[in-house]
Amino acid sequence: MTLSEKKEALIKTEWQLFHNVNNEGGKADCQNDPETFEIMRRSQFVCWSEELVDSWHNDLLTAKSAGRNLLSEKYAWMMRSTAPHEFHLISKHLVFPSIAAEQMIEEIVAAEVEWMEAYEKQYPFMASGNRPVRKENDCEYVTSFETYLTGELHTYSEKTLGLYLDMIKQLKKDGKSLATEVMNAMVKAYGYKDLDDAERQQKIRANL
Repeated sequence: MTLSEKKEALIKTEWQLFHNVNNEGGKADCQNDPETFEIMRRSQFVCWSEELVDSWHNDLLTAKSAGRNLLSEKYAWMMRSTAPHEFHLISKHLVFPSIAAEQMIEEIVAAEVEWMEAYEKQYPFMASGNRPVRKENDCEYVTSFETYLTGELHTYSEKTLGLYLDMIKQLKKDGKSLATEVMNAMVKAYGYKDLDDAERQQKIRANL
């Protein structure tokens, strides 16, 4: 199986788990939109190595075999910032990461928040509809990029976190930003030439 095929298999597993997440108010609209989900996740995995893809996929399948849905747990972890009281009530059902894992999460989040803020400055029209970047802007109905990312990383195994951190370090070494790599892949999926083209067209629309 090629890396591309492995990514598609991973996205299929993620979709099944995401579609089965139980929300208090019933299924969200995005849980019935596989096309958008696939574009978003395919873009997220643009820089992932085969080893990282395999490790995260194994995390999902191992948890599933134990009766856990890591996509559900991701949203539960986000509540630590957006709904602390409710998080306290459900936290006993979550698997807390080790100190080493928490340190890796903090290092990853710090790098990605910095990249996202730089992306917003460089592409303000494209970023205008984004989540707020930092968790200081969280509330019950608003989840920041920082909180969303932190929630997802809390569902990764220590092995997956290590591989993910290796990717972050390599991107830094290469002078690249994961935020722009992901967003560039995403706009291409929607028919734009690249981020500069998307920004230019969004600016034109905004000034009409």
